Amino acid sequence: MKQTKQKSDKSLPSIIFTGDNIDVLSGMNSESVDLIYLDPPFNSKRTYSAPVGSKAAGASFKDMWTWSDVDESRLEYLFHKFPSLANYIQSIAELNSKPMMAYVTYMTQRLIELHRVLKPTGSLYLHIDPTASHYLKHILDALFGGKNYRNELVWKRATGTKGSRFAPKKYGVGHDIILFYTKSDDYALAPYRSLSEIELLEIFPKIDKDGRRYNNGTPIFCGKTMAKIPSLCFTWRGFTNPYPSGWRLSKPRLEEEYQKGNVIIHENGKLERRAYSEDYRGWTLDDTWSDLNPVSHRSSESTGYPTQKPLKLLERIIRASCPKNGIVLDPFCGCATTCVAAESLGRKWIGIDIEPQAADLVIDRLTDMGLFTHANYIHRTDMPKRTDLVYQEPTGKAVKPHLFKKQ
Repeated sequence: MKQTKQKSDKSLPSIIFTGDNIDVLSGMNSESVDLIYLDPPFNSKRTYSAPVGSKAAGASFKDMWTWSDVDESRLEYLFHKFPSLANYIQSIAELNSKPMMAYVTYMTQRLIELHRVLKPTGSLYLHIDPTASHYLKHILDALFGGKNYRNELVWKRATGTKGSRFAPKKYGVGHDIILFYTKSDDYALAPYRSLSEIELLEIFPKIDKDGRRYNNGTPIFCGKTMAKIPSLCFTWRGFTNPYPSGWRLSKPRLEEEYQKGNVIIHENGKLERRAYSEDYRGWTLDDTWSDLNPVSHRSSESTGYPTQKPLKLLERIIRASCPKNGIVLDPFCGCATTCVAAESLGRKWIGIDIEPQAADLVIDRLTDMGLFTHANYIHRTDMPKRTDLVYQEPTGKAVKPHLFKKQ
């Protein structure tokens, strides 16, 4: 099914920051974003570089960790504010290794800030591989609360494994983990996958007099062998349920569907219940996503950026968990896939990356898609300053400034 690109309301422009995300996050107001997606380095002990000639040429990152990667100036806050977390992180050196401890410390410092800037109704998706996901899940449980853990999503990113002349020492690895947390019980989620054109024709093969697609495969009565439900046994417009299990709908809902045109009374006295494609939200998603292919070097969306994720993956997450007027944040935006997906779906976005190429890639990719204008985009190399902190006036009165300053 062809997707139309939505235009965002640009009363506040989207922003990409070039700099260390811990510094940018520290300057952002609390509770200011609706959705956070982050795809940080995985501690794979490799260095990734984009090939010469690609859009991301010159971009690289070191995916190996030492204590020099940790912001030591923030360690005191971590130890005093989250002592149990600090003790857990220290134990990782013995459970795994010192590089893993350094990596988890680096991530924890950023996750603390990410939790702060997320709205109470917001969601966070942490994309991580299985070598570190269990350590970071403990961190997220401590910050968000175990009750706000929602899912461990599995994205199957490989459709096959490479052959080898050596006998394998383990099973092939073909998936990543995405940890899904919310800040509270009050959050939005629309976990549906839209239908392709072929699926639409298969599921809704009939066409009514107005040209709308529908099917009539949904029963209007409960089955003969189903349990008795007295509350669903009634007479409606001269029709009575044939079995003690009753109707599929309550009497008010049955009348509502009739008024909508979803229940038809034919001249021959037969009832028909219709489901229309325009009311169908799509397939309900489970926690295993095997229908989203990775970005190949031959793909039109490929930038050559190491570990690039497909647009469809980010579009699915944004559709599911960000309101239409919401703000999406990616603190490791890399080749800007999150920013591009958010723009194409009409959401505002904030991207952060330490590599300057990320800002150029946003412009290139949005321009290619016909979505870029100078009015809806800001590139900043300075660090933001919080405007939501309570301060004391000379009178002694506490004042809380507006969350957003005019640009």
